[in-house]
Amino acid sequence: MSLIPAGDAAGKLMTQDHGLSPIFVAWSRFALGALLALPLIRPTTFRLLGDWRIWFRALLLVGGITSVQTALAHAPLADVFAVFFIGPIFSFALSALLLREAVTWPRAALMALGFVGVVLVVRPSLGGEGPLLSTGRSFALLAGLFYGAFLTASRWLATAARPADLLFTQLFFGAIALTPFGLAVLPEITAPIAGLTFVSAAFSALGNFLLIYAYMRANASELAPYVYFQLASAVALGWVIFGDFPDALTWAGLALIATAGLASALLASRKRA
Repeated sequence: MSLIPAGDAAGKLMTQDHGLSPIFVAWSRFALGALLALPLIRPTTFRLLGDWRIWFRALLLVGGITSVQTALAHAPLADVFAVFFIGPIFSFALSALLLREAVTWPRAALMALGFVGVVLVVRPSLGGEGPLLSTGRSFALLAGLFYGAFLTASRWLATAARPADLLFTQLFFGAIALTPFGLAVLPEITAPIAGLTFVSAAFSALGNFLLIYAYMRANASELAPYVYFQLASAVALGWVIFGDFPDALTWAGLALIATAGLASALLASRKRA
């Protein structure tokens, strides 16, 4: 949960300080991530190449990663991560609608509380760069919606393949989909750009690998609270690297998002028990 925001911080440095395209940052992350994930390949992996559902899931992630990199080029790291957490809320609604997952009033109330937190983070930009949202927060919101759909698709396909197969295919298919666009904005590769590109991809890939390792050894309800450590990491990294410190409304929104998420995870763990 700390590595993933660190990878995004490297991506923000690439777009903000070196003027790189968010498309290149997203493509390099998928391409290098796929190379790092090659040891996970098994014969069963290649059977997924013709499954349109696997491609669809990967394209949702492409939309999410590309949107979040665009958001990071225009908004503070903590703000982007806070707005991005609309994803679990959207996934909750989609899973209830499309997968017929059970909806309880306490869980729905907590999702509503999390949504209020997201609105508090977005609110300072009202009337700013656009009629409703700033460019950065608009793309962060779009990224969250893509990610929420991706989470629902992951639940839909949970029994279709091994977790390692799903991880490799989302990286490999994402790299294929973005290659024409990534090559079109390929920058001159200097030592700083090469280093940041590797750090961005490696931290993101390693974070996801560790998540797979963790989910193999613990229940999802036990691990769910740790997802919200991304918010703490994003605040710390944004402050240390970029000098961005959340204002009072953003702090309030972060607190509501984390509280709603942790309480929702606690409800899920008690239900399992």
